[in-house]
Amino acid sequence: MAQQRAVGTRAAILAAAASVFDRCGYDAATIAEITARSGTTKGALYFHFSSKEELARGVLRELTGVLAVEPADSHVQELIDMTMTVAYRSLRDPIVGAGLRLAGERGSVDFSEAGPLPAWAGLSEDLLLRAAERGELLPYAVPRETAELVISAWAGIQVYARVAAGRRDVERRMSVLWAHLLPSVVMPRLLLELDVAPDRGARVEAVRALRSVSSGS
Repeated sequence: MAQQRAVGTRAAILAAAASVFDRCGYDAATIAEITARSGTTKGALYFHFSSKEELARGVLRELTGVLAVEPADSHVQELIDMTMTVAYRSLRDPIVGAGLRLAGERGSVDFSEAGPLPAWAGLSEDLLLRAAERGELLPYAVPRETAELVISAWAGIQVYARVAAGRRDVERRMSVLWAHLLPSVVMPRLLLELDVAPDRGARVEAVRALRSVSSGS
């Protein structure tokens, strides 16, 4: 029972910290606000996390597990779905929103080495390599370069969407990115089959949630 309470307390602290980091950024966030939001004490927070920096790194570690590649008719669609679902979740899951902000900020602490972008680029490259093997890519498309372009553009969209619209339209911006990028790397026969609509992430997440409920019943 005590262990379950400790796990619950740690999760509450992480969720509260993510909400504050997402709204304020790392430097402006305070331990006092995090503890108030989590409903815990400073003693409980420092039992689990020795400092604000360790707490931020804890949020980033949680972020590394948010990517899931859902099966689709093509590996290119799987890559699209991966980015669109993260865009969708960044608006609704404080861990995702905060992790993305921390990974891109250059404040008093540089968290770039703890961020998920290199790992996400590697996963994107793997999907594109498999897409190339199946003849989904144009002959001159280089999977590694394309993967790095996708993740770099995706990270830039997150930053710009936050500045321009409080990140509210990030899904639309990701849709626009894919609509412009795909003709440069994908075989023409696939272009009309690929779904890059702004609500693609929401629909993929809904199917995933239904599958999770079904498997748990």
